[in-house]
Amino acid sequence: MKIIMVGASGTIGQAVAKELGQHHEIIRAGRNGTDVMVDITSVDSIKSMYEQVGKVDAVISATGGAHFASITELTPELNEIGIESKLKGQINLVLLGMDYINDSGSFTLTTGIMMDDPIPQGASAAMANGGVKAFVKSASIEMPRGIRINSVSPNVLQESLGKYGEFFPGFEAVPASRVALAFKKSVEGAQTGQNYEVY
Repeated sequence: MKIIMVGASGTIGQAVAKELGQHHEIIRAGRNGTDVMVDITSVDSIKSMYEQVGKVDAVISATGGAHFASITELTPELNEIGIESKLKGQINLVLLGMDYINDSGSFTLTTGIMMDDPIPQGASAAMANGGVKAFVKSASIEMPRGIRINSVSPNVLQESLGKYGEFFPGFEAVPASRVALAFKKSVEGAQTGQNYEVY
């Protein structure tokens, strides 16, 4: 399979590329150090990526930012970061990529544990995650040409505990390699409309 891996330089992206790269051609997409440049907050940038790469069998997104702040400090402008990136950015990868996915291909997006297991300062990220999950479930019933769509909801990563650990007290971190298996299930399996939880 020919697969676009958006967010390839991130911790999850690297693990997914390593797992799927054993049997498939991986095109690494992202803002830096990759095969093709893309900024998911820009419709033109997403269109350009697809035009450069052409037809593919799968698109994986392991990217999308959101601002962490307490609800009393969260402004509409700060909340917009998660909407533009994690929510709209990932959804636009699907909407703009529809014509570039081969028959029976797949999209796999990323959500996260915060939408189901809230943490302080995580409301904006949880909102974006929940929106992506709802989009995936609803879009799956009308995807054309046998195209499938799923999302992966990881817990905090063992590899990221140094950076994010203080946000997740008492959470049992998971290795990125185990999260990568959920993406493998989505790409190589037959299910659609799923949100694979790796908790």
